[in-house]
Amino acid sequence: MSLPLSSPKWLTNCAQILNSFICFIVFFIFDLLDAVFCVIYRILDKHIEGESSPCCCSKLEKQNKKLLNHEYDGESDSLYERKSIFREMGFLQFGRKQEDSNRKCGEIRPLNRWSDCGCESCLSWVNGGDYKLHFVVKEPVMEHCRGNYPSENVIFLHGFLCSSSFWTQTLFPCVSENVNNYYRLIAIDLLGFGKSPKPRDCSYTLKDHVEMIQKSVIQPLQLSSFHLVAHSMGCIVALSLAAKYPTCVKSITLVAPPYSSSESSDASLNAITKLAGKKLWPILSFGSAFMSWYEHLGRTLCLVYCRNHRIWEWILKFITRKRDLHFMTIDLTKHTHHSAWSSMHNVICGGAKFMDSYLEILTKARVRINVIQGDQDQVVPMECCRNIKLKAPNAEINVIPNADHSTVLLGREKEFSYSLEHTWESVDRSKLQ
Repeated sequence: MSLPLSSPKWLTNCAQILNSFICFIVFFIFDLLDAVFCVIYRILDKHIEGESSPCCCSKLEKQNKKLLNHEYDGESDSLYERKSIFREMGFLQFGRKQEDSNRKCGEIRPLNRWSDCGCESCLSWVNGGDYKLHFVVKEPVMEHCRGNYPSENVIFLHGFLCSSSFWTQTLFPCVSENVNNYYRLIAIDLLGFGKSPKPRDCSYTLKDHVEMIQKSVIQPLQLSSFHLVAHSMGCIVALSLAAKYPTCVKSITLVAPPYSSSESSDASLNAITKLAGKKLWPILSFGSAFMSWYEHLGRTLCLVYCRNHRIWEWILKFITRKRDLHFMTIDLTKHTHHSAWSSMHNVICGGAKFMDSYLEILTKARVRINVIQGDQDQVVPMECCRNIKLKAPNAEINVIPNADHSTVLLGREKEFSYSLEHTWESVDRSKLQ
């Protein structure tokens, strides 16, 4: 007796083969288009700005950085080692060696590329000379706290393509009376996002992000102790910051952390494959792959959407008949392609090789580590929070049912606030004992 052709196993195998074939074709086309746009932008940059902007399509660029004594420490291997059919063929190295070697070290460039938005809002960080991060402070309301440093400080760090609004528009209005009275809440726009500086000559490494937080927030506000709360990419920055100030950090809450183990020497490449693998579905995974693997296609998307954000915002307001757009829609354009591309690789992928050491430092310092993740998260795999537990056995893992990468906070602000307050109070009480 023969099995029917339409058996579930047979259908599953066929579907997997078909999906793999379609996936190969789609990303092959993207490889080709990215190579074509690499040449196009090289010509346009040369024509408009007088020199071609460096890109990560060729390993020659990394070699030239060494020759020109440029800073490249902290940059992710995923920038130059991403596999591409046309990169392996040497197509993207054509004509680059002589062109790149003629660039002068320290030569001053325009603050933004011609393909970036130059409106007053996007360049507001230029005014003031000494670049510092933009941040929002919610001061305690109790009389005895006014004019003095409050007993407790909390620093909030947002995720990729977001800003401090992720916290100020959601969590800040929902905190309890106790938090309003005794806690100073500080939400930061990370370097390259929101209203913070987006310098063109920055590599946006973990070191860059942490030093800017230190320079802009910790030192000016004289923070000797603080709690940390971070979402997505901000979790990696938060871990790096906490590892630098282990005696100052009272607790660290990581929401959907894109943690990748650093046991392998190819930690950065493993991270990009794990967190942004070339997949067509779900749509968020496809978007992550598109923006992580294709530098010039990503720049094209930013050219069309971010550079013309005022037009798109007007269109969306007209269609939705709304006076004000959702803050996450606005935040999607508040970056340059360079700041987003570099942060994606140098923080999320490049940070993979440091994560274990950061967790080891915090564990030894007995910093309270709290991890929160939704069980429907399609951006960060659930195994990330489980792996944190393996490296930091004392970490508390809280899995939120029916929540994804955003709704782990959005829509449940009150519950989230209560959870945070419980963590802070329990840590603060233990410190007093």
